Amino acid sequence: MNNTVKLESSWLAQLGDEFAEPYMQSLKQFLSDEHSQGKIILPPASLWFNALNSMSFETLKVVILGQDPYPTAGHAHGLCFSVLPEVKPLPKSLLNINKELLSDLGIDNSHTGYLQPWAEQGVLLLNTALTVEQGNANSHKNKGWERFTDMVIQTINDKKEHIVFILWGANAHKKTPMINTSKHLIIKSVHPSPLSAYRGFFDSKPFSQTNSYLSKNGKSEINWQL
Repeated sequence: MNNTVKLESSWLAQLGDEFAEPYMQSLKQFLSDEHSQGKIILPPASLWFNALNSMSFETLKVVILGQDPYPTAGHAHGLCFSVLPEVKPLPKSLLNINKELLSDLGIDNSHTGYLQPWAEQGVLLLNTALTVEQGNANSHKNKGWERFTDMVIQTINDKKEHIVFILWGANAHKKTPMINTSKHLIIKSVHPSPLSAYRGFFDSKPFSQTNSYLSKNGKSEINWQL
């Protein structure tokens, strides 16, 4: 995997040892086998680590956790919740994220679901699994990605200070014990999915809370406008 996929240098310095671990070799073999069986893996391999490659370890400010990439061709590009610019209509969870942003900060992003500009400001849009088989949601769950992304979270927790962790939904909430709340902020609510958003996602004000915390700790705020 590390022969074909490039990882940004500061992240590679933190996480490079993981690529020699047996679980990562098993994951690499699984992905190779899936490919050889003619299955389409999303996103393309060049974008598997897009969330990490969009910023340096030093410029990271915020972590938003998702579950796995969109299984629809042409949607996923390595950032959780985000879709490529031409995708219309937007996925429903993303529509609800945009609604909450409008309510929270008066920012209208209804024209797009492309969150790459957030990532480039230091918002790590991290899925717990970084690949999926086209048309088959959660198909790469428990194949090894979660161990790698847990190491990402653990490294951030241990080596950074004043990071905002935004945890939406039960899957993300499971990461709470990994985060030291004496030096980081956790913002937690139900998932923005239409199935749950009305039970506490709406009016949770995660975007203004994030910027308030960053500002209070001497960091520049995120410009959420796309």
